[in-house]
Amino acid sequence: MRRASVHRVTKETNILIRMNLDGQGRADVSTGIRFLDHMLDLVARHGAMDLKIAAKGDLDVDQHHTVEDVGITFGEATAKALGSKRGILRAGYFLMPMDETLAAAAIDFSGRAHCVCDWRFAAQRVGDLQTELVEDFFRGFAQAAAANVHLRLMYGRSTHHQVEALFKAFARALRFATTRDPQLKRVLPSTKGLL
Repeated sequence: MRRASVHRVTKETNILIRMNLDGQGRADVSTGIRFLDHMLDLVARHGAMDLKIAAKGDLDVDQHHTVEDVGITFGEATAKALGSKRGILRAGYFLMPMDETLAAAAIDFSGRAHCVCDWRFAAQRVGDLQTELVEDFFRGFAQAAAANVHLRLMYGRSTHHQVEALFKAFARALRFATTRDPQLKRVLPSTKGLL
């Protein structure tokens, strides 16, 4: 089983993440930001992983530290759970429709961190989440996981649907990229010999 536990403590946040990449889509998430909890529940379900997240942050100041640090810790846990990366597909992509919205995600565990977010949200908040921080979550993940993460909102009307479609597309791309390839189970998916 590919499991990881990461505890990140700063002066601004205290975050514990336990992850099982080969799970059943079960989630127990508490960040203090209800809509972010909902999105991370979706990531667990659509990513077919078990995920426990307990995060406390300085929400009296702003949501930024909490959202970004949860992304960073989630990336650290993913990298730890992947271990050597031998036998994984390494890259994955998904196109996610959600009613009137269409979102695309592509992930490559290349060992190089890069994040591209291509969207514009009409609303400044979805539920209790500041929408400008969605990018900070994904950038934090990409940096900590040493992955290329590309997310694009193709179109849509509802900001709720747009954010949700992006997280679902991310989860499905992540699931594919982290899947073990039975044909190449001991092979590192790189001609460089290093990821």
